[in-house]
Amino acid sequence: MTNEALQNLISTWIPEVEFTEEKSQFLNITVQPAQLHQLMTQLKSSSETNFDYLFCLSGVDWGTALGVVYHLESTTHRHQLVVKVKTEDRDNPTFDTICDIWYTAEFHEREVFDFFGIIFTNHPNLQRLFLTEDWDGFPLRKDYVDEINMIIK
Repeated sequence: MTNEALQNLISTWIPEVEFTEEKSQFLNITVQPAQLHQLMTQLKSSSETNFDYLFCLSGVDWGTALGVVYHLESTTHRHQLVVKVKTEDRDNPTFDTICDIWYTAEFHEREVFDFFGIIFTNHPNLQRLFLTEDWDGFPLRKDYVDEINMIIK
């Protein structure tokens, strides 16, 4: 399925999503947090899209917003897609988990929680993965300060 065909189909599911084509070959979709789980469920379960492979899930600090970027692929149809979700609530960044859709998301979401402080609602085991329980702050956020361990050039 071409990027244009994907865009047309997904627009019928959730008209509010935003589309961009970056310099890469991927069609990029930005979805509102309230629509994330619905969109991801449809992307995997629809026979037309069949995005059965979540090959990357990354937390991102865009400065004013925190978010997650998901890279999806259909191993059947051989098309790929990038889904982005953002929130400007830096004090309580929360998105629905997608590990009930793609089991591989479970550990990726834990990593994002650990390093960015993003909470995944309905995650079965949302706890630190790399940092100790007494770690203060989220080291991959742009506003993170660690006077002892930071390298300043």
